[in-house]
Amino acid sequence: MSGRYDHLDESDVRHRPSRRGTRPRTKERPAHEDAVVGMVTGVDRGRYTTRLDGRTVVAMRARELGRTRIVVGDRVAMVGDTSGDTDALARIVRIENRDTVLRRSADDTDTVERVIVANADQLVVVTALADPEPRPRMVDRCLVAAYDAGLDPLLVLTKADLADPADFLSHYEALDVPSVVSRSVPGTGPGGEGTDVLEAAAVEQVRRHLADRVSVLVGHSGVGKSTLVNALVPDADRATGVVNAVTGRGRHTSTSAVALELAGGGWVVDTPGVRSFGLGHVDPATFVEHFEDLVPGTAGCPRGCSHDEPECGLDAWVAQGLAGPAGPARLESLRRLLRSRTGDERP
Repeated sequence: MSGRYDHLDESDVRHRPSRRGTRPRTKERPAHEDAVVGMVTGVDRGRYTTRLDGRTVVAMRARELGRTRIVVGDRVAMVGDTSGDTDALARIVRIENRDTVLRRSADDTDTVERVIVANADQLVVVTALADPEPRPRMVDRCLVAAYDAGLDPLLVLTKADLADPADFLSHYEALDVPSVVSRSVPGTGPGGEGTDVLEAAAVEQVRRHLADRVSVLVGHSGVGKSTLVNALVPDADRATGVVNAVTGRGRHTSTSAVALELAGGGWVVDTPGVRSFGLGHVDPATFVEHFEDLVPGTAGCPRGCSHDEPECGLDAWVAQGLAGPAGPARLESLRRLLRSRTGDERP
């Protein structure tokens, strides 16, 4: 079939150049040498509250960061409007290297870690001695998380006016974990007239432990964590609530992590109340590394020893007194922490 275009060949065909792919692609990213570094103090629906040279700067993440998660405590490099003025919005272009990372998993079968706070120095475990009843296994898990993250632990026991703290503290003597014991006293707290508040002496003792450090507070609902934060940072206005004394359940009074600056220097990071602290991301084989007096005794352990079995070489090491007078208690503490990770219900 002939026609008006019979004389044309492929050389006569014109192609419209595609706009897609015509621009050279590169993996190089801007250096952002003019970026300034601030600390993330809060995260809310894609907006990051940061503290920079004494002023508050709100920022958003740059597209080049992809899905990298930014958490409270992160040191971030920002460009754009970092004035801190109303309606000003900076852009986070880089997350600085983290010194420490506190994380947990959904449960012990989930190895996917969830970063809670970055660059903290200390983990403060807040627990009530009564109403609600203390949960030693929960405390043990928090201690494991602290050791795994390289944080110094601190125990804060509240409501000592309702129960003697001696028995509870005896479980942690061999771990040399510092502690502060507080009693509730009648007063007018953030919750209104008649709200119990923490005694001033205990609050000052906690304040001394937190001075010039970044400290993360964890604890399940109703233990007085938010009450403690309000005492440490009077203008924090963290919500407080009541937990059922029978079920131990109540509303989570803190809904998101937030870093609050202490007047005397340092930061306190208040976290939402937790009902569980998954350790699926932590290898139990590393627990013994946090017991320097017991580590040499592992040389007598069989290959793959869990350090909580009849053939464990640590028993002979401790029995010979090579771990010192505190050896037996230290070994039992190690095994209690191991059981908290594996779910073993032995006492």
